[in-house]
Amino acid sequence: QVQIVESGGGSVQPGESLRLSCTIYGTIVSINQLNWYRQTPGEQREKVASITARGTTTYADSVLGRFTISREWNRNAGYLQMDSLKPADTAVYYCNADLVDSLGIVGDYWGQGTQVFVSS
Repeated sequence: QVQIVESGGGSVQPGESLRLSCTIYGTIVSINQLNWYRQTPGEQREKVASITARGTTTYADSVLGRFTISREWNRNAGYLQMDSLKPADTAVYYCNADLVDSLGIVGDYWGQGTQVFVSS
């Protein structure tokens, strides 16, 4: 059974940094793509950043130049380095992975989310 767990959220002041971690538990064959989303109350979930198996990254315009996505496939882990945080970055951040499990089935998995709060 595949499970995704995020960590690293917290409360910081504007301009500070946080590093979110995403760990994928269970037996998997490969990770096709890992994504970070965020959501605030009453709003739709927004894709913040993604990284493919080959390492190609994409970012939302709102975080470009401030956030960096990375991964360690040998550890089934992904990260989101968030610098120069703004109050507008306050949200619950979710890790999402498109992966192949031990049965060869491609699936889309989500973590439970981690809260990021940016305020002075």
